[in-house]
Amino acid sequence: MKRKKNCVMDGFIKIILVSLAFFLLTISMVGCSTYPKYRAMPNDPDFAPVPSESLIPPPTPSGSIYNAASGLQLYGDKKARRVGDIITIELDEKTVSKKSSATTTKKNSSTSIANPVISGGAVNVSGLSMDAQLSGERDFSGSGQANQSNSLQGYITVTISEILPNGVLRVRGEKWMTLNQGDEYIRISGLVRPEDISLDNMVSSQKLADARISYAGTGTLADSNSSGWLSRFFNSPWFPF
Repeated sequence: MKRKKNCVMDGFIKIILVSLAFFLLTISMVGCSTYPKYRAMPNDPDFAPVPSESLIPPPTPSGSIYNAASGLQLYGDKKARRVGDIITIELDEKTVSKKSSATTTKKNSSTSIANPVISGGAVNVSGLSMDAQLSGERDFSGSGQANQSNSLQGYITVTISEILPNGVLRVRGEKWMTLNQGDEYIRISGLVRPEDISLDNMVSSQKLADARISYAGTGTLADSNSSGWLSRFFNSPWFPF
């Protein structure tokens, strides 16, 4: 009997250890999925300026002195059009979304059964009438509402990183600002048509195709505004309650 009790206790301890291991594994997965994979740093290859080595004009295959890749336009403007040229993006982003819904249902039902009559007389069982009446009522009311708005304004200067075969320009860039005990940064990348660039080499972010715009911060102030890993677990879909 004592040996049987020890086996039961060992099995119970194993269940507790397996449950604890599963709990810790779930928390670690949630922490990794909700926390940024890495702390943003300047000069990310996806947003860094074009390397100077790539700005060297290619050799002229014709053997002449004139190079079409870096030639001077006597009758053209100075709009950015080559890899490495600078363009200023005017951040003019504003989105507003609103959604509301309401549902109301109501249903009433009633059924009655009269006391049966046989040979002109009402049927009674033990002096009780056979009359019956059933009724039911259902009522439901639900509503929901969601509002969201975002706004971003300012300027950021980027460089042309690539010229696509159709003439569209791929631009990218970032701006870092150190404020007190933290850094704030803006990153942007996307596609721009040369026709949308103004004479002063500016273009609105609303005309930026496939835009990727990030505005965030790092440091002590940014860390103080983020919840801990345990709070993220209880607020995540992994929490069953």
